[in-house]
Parts: sequence; structure tokens; C-alpha cells
Amino acid sequence: MTAARVYTTMESPLGDVLLTGEVSASAPGGTALASVSLPGQKGGVLVADGWLRSPTAFGEIERQLERYFAGELTDFALHYARGGTEFQQRVWQELDRIPYGTTVTYGEIARRMGASRIAVRAVGSAIGRNPLLVVRPCHRVIGSDGALHGYAAGLGRKEHLLRLEGALVA
Repeated sequence: MTAARVYTTMESPLGDVLLTGEVSASAPGGTALASVSLPGQKGGVLVADGWLRSPTAFGEIERQLERYFAGELTDFALHYARGGTEFQQRVWQELDRIPYGTTVTYGEIARRMGASRIAVRAVGSAIGRNPLLVVRPCHRVIGSDGALHGYAAGLGRKEHLLRLEGALVA
């Protein structure tokens, strides 16, 4: 039996954020966060038939996101639904280790994982499949040339997040 899927939307400086989750008795508040999607996002989640709109299921998640966008929160403490392949999970764990206000390269993520130089493309692909935009900080990964590359919700939003965190200055 699969867990019930719930969703809600919230306003943000990046547009309306779609939050989806799974009802979970082990998650604080009863909801394990499954995705954070933004309008026009490449590969973003769409609400499916049978999902329940639940504005109250994401209260803690929304509070943390609001504090993040206000510049008051630098680290999320959320319960995530498990997803992705084993390799993707390893990459996503590395994303979770990138400190607020800093950036690393795709190659650095591969190196930290002990992956070969050839694996950088696979790392980039796994980062591109991150279902938890903003809270799992894939926006903190940049190209080896220091340029902003590959953000599913658009480079303008990636730039906005990095400026918010002080990782980019004018």
C-alpha cells in the first residue's frame, strides 16, 4: 500500500512553490516532504489525481521556507520522503553538506563522493533530478569556470538564491 500524497502551495520570492509530501506517522507534523517545485521548472512535479490538498500538512516546512527567504534561516530541519536511486541519494547527501552562503563545483561534488572525473556528468544529472529545490541546495553548485549552470527552475532563480545567501555579490 502506498502512502497518501498531499500537497499545497505557498507564495515565495521565486513564485508559487508547490510542496508535495507523503503522510507519514514517523514525520514531525505527519508529512514527509517529497518535493519542492517552482513554476516552469524543468521536470517539476505536477499534482496527480487522487492527491489531497492539505494546507495544514506543511506548516513547519512553510515556516522554515519563509524564514529562509527572509534571510533568517540558514539550515533546514525537515523530514524528507526517501526517493531516487542509490547514486542520486549519495549526490543529494553531498548537496546537503554544502554550507549556506558557499558554492562548490560539480567536479568537487564528484571528488567528495570518490567518483572519477568522468562521473561529473552523472553527478550533474543527479543534481538536476533533485526533487527538493531550495531546501536541498543544488543552487549552490556552479561550473568549474565559476559560472552559473543548470538550475531546473532557471538561472535567474539560482542567482536570486545565491544572492540571498551572500554567495554572489554585485
